[in-house]
Amino acid sequence: MTWYNTRGSNDDVVLSTRIRLARNIADYPFMSMCDRESAEKIIESVTNALSADYKSVDFSKLSDTQARAYVEEHLVSPEFACANMPRSLLLNEEKGIAVMVCEEDHVRLQCILSGMNTDEAYKNACEADDILSQKLNIAWDEKLGYLTQCPTNLGTGMRVSLMMFLPALTEARRIGQLSASLSKLGLTIRGLYGEGSDASGCLYQVSNQITLGISEEDTIKKLNEVAVQIIEAERKLRSVMKSDSHDALCDRVMRAYGTMKNAYLMSTGEFMELFSSVRLGIALGMLDKISYDKLGDVAIRIQPSVLTVNAGHSLGESERDRARADLLRKELNG
Repeated sequence: MTWYNTRGSNDDVVLSTRIRLARNIADYPFMSMCDRESAEKIIESVTNALSADYKSVDFSKLSDTQARAYVEEHLVSPEFACANMPRSLLLNEEKGIAVMVCEEDHVRLQCILSGMNTDEAYKNACEADDILSQKLNIAWDEKLGYLTQCPTNLGTGMRVSLMMFLPALTEARRIGQLSASLSKLGLTIRGLYGEGSDASGCLYQVSNQITLGISEEDTIKKLNEVAVQIIEAERKLRSVMKSDSHDALCDRVMRAYGTMKNAYLMSTGEFMELFSSVRLGIALGMLDKISYDKLGDVAIRIQPSVLTVNAGHSLGESERDRARADLLRKELNG
């Protein structure tokens, strides 16, 4: 259950969908004013409400590397991973739900599904949200809607995000123009790990900015309509790339795949550059030796902290580069 993992989806542009709901319990102050005792009570309350179908991960018991691995899998935010307060992650992998308890808000409930799947993601998130609303006193105001620590989340408290693969728009230098257009519509485009992050591997998060004065359904409808236009623009530019420089593009794809399969050392940055070329090659029908599923799987497993956790011991940077290349050779030549 990650944003890279496109298992079950053959979408060439949209890797995955995330619905995130911000909620707070009215009986406790916002997290900025919470003490450790209150945080522990919040964790207990939310865990008890959802416990039947959820696995609990106590982040206060994880090492920095273990916590960072969850960030690399896009299950928690960087801020959640490094916080000093008690905090917990609740997972329901069958429904694609990850609940951060004691992040910026008491509850950050996320549903992550493969492909462009906003309707099912919203349905699953609402089912979990309904359970919390029935069992907990969720902070709500008749005029403002859901009350959140940050005013930008007031109202629905909902962020709808699509992880999109946009190599053609990136190479055509259209991302800046796209960002400006989205901003006028109350939407935003960010890098791989959200606000302030780079678009590694030509991966971008497109999401809503406005949560007040608009319904959840209208938010989803607007994002879907815009996403269809982005997808169309990306595919048109890919067709131009393919027709104008087919041989050069095919050579680039095959060289990237060859390097990925045969390198002795591989940094995360180099992998993400190769990832972009290989995934584009799959999308354009130039490469059939690897699937989206396999590429998404290795993209998670080669991340620094995930790689270290799976190794079972500390790895220096050069050791990670060698272990990353070893993993790729094993997985792609098997």
